[in-house]
Amino acid sequence: MDRVDTPQQRAQVRDFLISRRERITPQQAGLPAYGGRRRVKGLRREEVALLAGVSVDYYVRMERGNLTGASDSVLDGVANALQLDEAEREHLFALARAAGPATNRRRRPAATTVRPVIRQVLDAITDAPAWVRNSRHDILAMNPMARALYSPVLASPVAGAKGNRPANTTRFAFLDPAAREYFVDHDRIAEDAAAALRLEAGHNPHDRALITLIGELSTQSELFRRHWASQNVKFHRSGRKRLRHPVVGRLDLNFESMPLASEPELRLNIYTADPNTPTADNLKLLATWAATLATEPVDTTDTAST
Repeated sequence: MDRVDTPQQRAQVRDFLISRRERITPQQAGLPAYGGRRRVKGLRREEVALLAGVSVDYYVRMERGNLTGASDSVLDGVANALQLDEAEREHLFALARAAGPATNRRRRPAATTVRPVIRQVLDAITDAPAWVRNSRHDILAMNPMARALYSPVLASPVAGAKGNRPANTTRFAFLDPAAREYFVDHDRIAEDAAAALRLEAGHNPHDRALITLIGELSTQSELFRRHWASQNVKFHRSGRKRLRHPVVGRLDLNFESMPLASEPELRLNIYTADPNTPTADNLKLLATWAATLATEPVDTTDTAST
């Protein structure tokens, strides 16, 4: 069968496995630490092979970027040896699928539109900011509360909404200086965004728009290059997001990011506030301000841009 095993994909595998191996000490792996100075950072390749239950030659081949034919049991063994978390384990398996037959690889690009019924769902959510994004972090649709909340992103000259492409929250985080004021925890937000993009790149390495976005961020942001080089991957499912909104002030929000069952490539994001808090009061102010904005349907997409 047709296989795609490019130098770029091999480099991704190599750099990821090396970065995970180098962070684990023999003590963390439950191995004896003999005296003397170790020449390598973290575990040796032969130690990973021992822990994974594979031959040294086989693991060396894997770390050189060749995952072709690696079985699930072998990948599980390596994941356990390297103490990968859920996101890292998923990333390793995605890299292996990308090295396999064409029938095992996902080629569908990220969605750029949403169905009318999804817009109806957003419009039905009136007390909380809610919006839909694709796996590239393009904003595809928003309710009025989300449009008000993300007004700095939508107004950004680099995020995309003012051009011929959808607004992109990761582009805003890395390329617009205003992001440091808007995101209270900007460094963490940036780190998480890069890790989420790398996870998606493992799943969908042939998405041209994703490749273009990563290239744009790499050439224009030293911060992105640094986070990208870390090889970290992370899910973006739920958590806390602290914002400095230019109209209503500080917002300490809880967020949930849920895949849409009918279109799993899309995620519904909803922000809420803890009751009886200043943020809850400020969300009410945001709702009042949102009502004063334009009420026409919000569509931040341009299907010709992909």
